[in-house]
Amino acid sequence: MIDDRPIPTQILSSQQDSARQYANPVTMVANLWRRRELIVQFTRRQVVQRYKGTFLGLLWSFVTPLALLLVYTFVFSMIFQARWPGLNTGSHGEFALALFAGLIPFTIFSETTLAAPGLIVTNPNYVKKVVFPLEILPVSSLGGSIVHSMFSLAILLGGVLLVYGSLSWTIIFLPLIYLPLLLMCLGLGWFFASLGVFIRDIRHLLGVVVQMLFFLTPIFYPMEAIPYPYRYLIYLNPLTFIVNDFRRVIIFGQMPDWPE
Repeated sequence: MIDDRPIPTQILSSQQDSARQYANPVTMVANLWRRRELIVQFTRRQVVQRYKGTFLGLLWSFVTPLALLLVYTFVFSMIFQARWPGLNTGSHGEFALALFAGLIPFTIFSETTLAAPGLIVTNPNYVKKVVFPLEILPVSSLGGSIVHSMFSLAILLGGVLLVYGSLSWTIIFLPLIYLPLLLMCLGLGWFFASLGVFIRDIRHLLGVVVQMLFFLTPIFYPMEAIPYPYRYLIYLNPLTFIVNDFRRVIIFGQMPDWPE
């Protein structure tokens, strides 16, 4: 059931916060914690409004990634005959799992980054009519993407159980892999949300950049498929390490590849 109750807007202060306050990570975290109820309310609305008025509702969060998974698997493993090194059998099912494990973190990144430039400009009432903590808008946007990613993660873990019969113990490291992804997305969300107020073209530029990163991130191919002289270009992409570690702990049952 969709919650249509209005979100309670809190008048937090009649004074504007200083820029120095937001430069202090401890103060920033304390402010977010103090406004956690408001963040939860906005995140809930982010989740339910995506499919509001549809027949399936939140079930689309299962249907959409599952449909994309089937299409990508058919194209890359059956038409292009792509294979993933290190898998037990090299079957289409294993390839689908490896591909899907890369799509989940990239989807979180792309959703939050592309939504960021419009978060403030599309909510003028929060800027002009009330004293509102605008920094929670990127946080709630990221929270909505995390919730939807949990549906995709459930599909992935179910597929691992179906193909391999069990989950590896290394899955306990998954929250630690999520952490740098979420921090990166949150930082980019704050930056592009503020930049989008002054430069409206930024959302179109980000669309091009995210599309390029989609193919420059090892989602559909392993690092071994890249000629050695060009691998450093892929490693310049921070998503490369996150995507590879997702596969390591979920699919391959290996420890995250953290530098010593």
